[in-house]
Amino acid sequence: MVLQRGQKNPVWGWTHSGEELLIRFAGQEKTTRADESGRFVFWLDPMEAAVDIPPLRIFTPTGSVEIRDVAIGEVWLCAGQSNMQFPMHRASGFKAEKARTHFPLVRMFQTDMSVATKPQIHTSGVWRFCSRETLGGFSAVAYFFGRELQEELDVPVGLVCSSWGGTTIEAWSPIGSLAEFPEIMEFKERQDEAAATFDPPAEKKKHRELVEQWKKGVARAEAEGTVLPRYPQPKVNPRISPNYPANLYNAMIHPLVPYGFRGAIWYQGESNAGSMDRAMRYQALLKNMVAEWRTAWGSEFPFYAVQLPNYRKPSILPVEDAAWPFIREAFLQFSQEVPNTGIAVAIDVGEADDIHPKNKQMVGFRLARQALVKTYGKEGVADGPVYTSMKKDGNKIVVRFNSVGSGLMVQGGGSLKTFSIAGADKRFVAAQVEIAGDTVMVNSAQVADPVAVRYAWSNNPEGCNLFNKEGFPASPFRTDDWPPGNE
Repeated sequence: MVLQRGQKNPVWGWTHSGEELLIRFAGQEKTTRADESGRFVFWLDPMEAAVDIPPLRIFTPTGSVEIRDVAIGEVWLCAGQSNMQFPMHRASGFKAEKARTHFPLVRMFQTDMSVATKPQIHTSGVWRFCSRETLGGFSAVAYFFGRELQEELDVPVGLVCSSWGGTTIEAWSPIGSLAEFPEIMEFKERQDEAAATFDPPAEKKKHRELVEQWKKGVARAEAEGTVLPRYPQPKVNPRISPNYPANLYNAMIHPLVPYGFRGAIWYQGESNAGSMDRAMRYQALLKNMVAEWRTAWGSEFPFYAVQLPNYRKPSILPVEDAAWPFIREAFLQFSQEVPNTGIAVAIDVGEADDIHPKNKQMVGFRLARQALVKTYGKEGVADGPVYTSMKKDGNKIVVRFNSVGSGLMVQGGGSLKTFSIAGADKRFVAAQVEIAGDTVMVNSAQVADPVAVRYAWSNNPEGCNLFNKEGFPASPFRTDDWPPGNE
């Protein structure tokens, strides 16, 4: 495993009630006594990065434990839904990466998928060295993030991955913190009512019948050459669903406290983009979850998130009043309002027909740049252009940005695309745009008196191409604050 350098590290476990224990590791020797429940914890003094250390040993009067291959370096929590869970063997360039991979100083712990209605103290999983044999099962985003850190910092990197596909942010948040969200508490009440009448034998029988129907549907589809039907998933007791509020926090985050982390990376949001109401709550839920995690660890640790990529049929409208662009705005505003946070913009690496884009290397690289520049103080650029202000200039709007690096540019050449402009009637039309220093000038012959600009404001703003010269894309943005439904 990897322990976090430069800060105190807890080493905890369970033994007989009241038993005395001794730990020896990296030149340190400490004693403690187990409490009435048998739980003990040692706090190791801060250490410098190191490898090839003699094993960590814990002694009691009745036995001992030895943990080998413990390194000291940088440790990050990597959490979210399926795009964080997405394995390396499905990512673009996996074969080439596997051929060159030999990173024994990158190590990954994958928390087993489990749920619980109350906070747990145990979790299960396995630490693995990064090798050609293990790489395929690693989280692709976490691996590319960790590999970049390891190469830049030249220290061991530990990645503790806790992810589950198709899950919502409220499942990753402690239940007590969700009381201020009435819609979520109402959902919880409905789930509780359904759980009270849930009949496992009846549901099992119903699922068997659905499977038989599915098999017949598969046979028909194969004979007719049509699309195969999806396998029917069995229903489970709602209270043991991974989307029951707080279930994943209880089982897959809380047991990790107080393990020593430098920070966290997060790739989630797709499951909260199912409706506009849920999208409009996302920023508050993200702020809440991060605040609760930081409180649990007693640390204002850095938190870097992936802004959702482009997805679905490319837009033919100037703007789309859809959940995905509003979720992206939630990430952007979160990063601007919550200290020690940042986002990796991914608006250029998605896939129209796949919610799981395969270009995870670029996502991991951009997350790593967030950490390397903002957490580790490395020189360079971590972000693409971010909208800061607008000013009307006749029939044009001048939009100003920060994070322009060494200058704004049109990625791939040509003209800037996916900008739209509107007057007081709130009707957006495609705009003409030109770069002027650290600003862009936006106008349209159809809008004589403009008041608002939007950029890349759709599910899939294909061709959005405002970047800085360091190669980072601009975040989608809008200059207005009009409620959804005005377009």
